Amino acid sequence: MKRKIQIILLFVCLTLVSSCCSVEIFKENTEIPMTRPFQTFVIINKEVGMRGFSEQFIDELVQIQIQETLEKAGMVYDSKKPDLVIRYHSNEDSRQREVVNNSNPYPFWGYRVYDPWMYNPYNSNYNRVSTSSYELLQVILDFIDPSQDKFLMTLTGVTEVSSPKQKQKKVEKTLDSVLRSFLNQKIQPQN
Repeated sequence: MKRKIQIILLFVCLTLVSSCCSVEIFKENTEIPMTRPFQTFVIINKEVGMRGFSEQFIDELVQIQIQETLEKAGMVYDSKKPDLVIRYHSNEDSRQREVVNNSNPYPFWGYRVYDPWMYNPYNSNYNRVSTSSYELLQVILDFIDPSQDKFLMTLTGVTEVSSPKQKQKKVEKTLDSVLRSFLNQKIQPQN
């Protein structure tokens, strides 16, 4: 009995943790299906010297993370004759949202007509709406088959960054999710 409760509790905890993922992945631009496993790759941004992020430090981290992740998956970096060309870029869009701090005007037991706290003259000047700034960050990776010169796919990872201190961690987490999504793609047999 105790073992069943532990298993159920573990399942509930794992469900809650996995549902709190703040990265969304979108797959676009599928011109041709993946028909074979890829052995070699090249990061075109690295070879050409094209930055995909506004900050050079983050751009270099992205190049390193892409290369290390794909090499751990068994692929080899080859700038001369690759099976797969990878191009990355980002879309960093500053935005604002309104946050409504709505304290419940009817606390606990319903509408209180003669409540002195509800009609407090000092409370009426309280601003219940505030504005917070954030950055919508999109990490976009294009996977291109150089033999056919067509897109295998474009994977876009989208997340929100609320402070500059979080940006590096959010980029790493988003890029990790995008690369895992690519590595988990099914290879479709040729017809």
